[in-house]
Amino acid sequence: CDSMPPAHYKETMNTILSWIQQSEAKLSMPQVAVAEYEIMEQRLRELKALQSSLQEQQKDLNYLSTTVEDLSRKTPEEVSQRYRSEIEVILSRWKKLSAQLVEQCQKLEERMTKLQRFQNDTKTLKKWMAEVDVFLKEEWPALGDSEALEKQLEQC
Repeated sequence: CDSMPPAHYKETMNTILSWIQQSEAKLSMPQVAVAEYEIMEQRLRELKALQSSLQEQQKDLNYLSTTVEDLSRKTPEEVSQRYRSEIEVILSRWKKLSAQLVEQCQKLEERMTKLQRFQNDTKTLKKWMAEVDVFLKEEWPALGDSEALEKQLEQC
């Protein structure tokens, strides 16, 4: 019967729907403010894996779209409209998911860059503070030695 999609269509549709639901659930997890680079790296790896998975699913999505187009030519309008609406919902969720993935990856990469910069600045500041500490504990020259006192003040 021409008005029915092939069995593979339904299987693929269920697989894609299930994949989208799982991915949406992963992405909707609340974004916790993390100050640990390793945790951020792990999250970024998960997001990148999800992006790869999204690209792998693309061929199945293309198959669904093509099948709906074929059905539209062979079936009465009300039947083809039902399939078109179904695929449009899927495509809409797909696009939203894809955009969210890109956005979350970018935000996370920006945060990681800022955190790394902050950690480097903190290291530099701690090193400087340690040097100042050593300097402040040094023996000050006697008041009569104005040349040595001047040098030390300059260092300061």
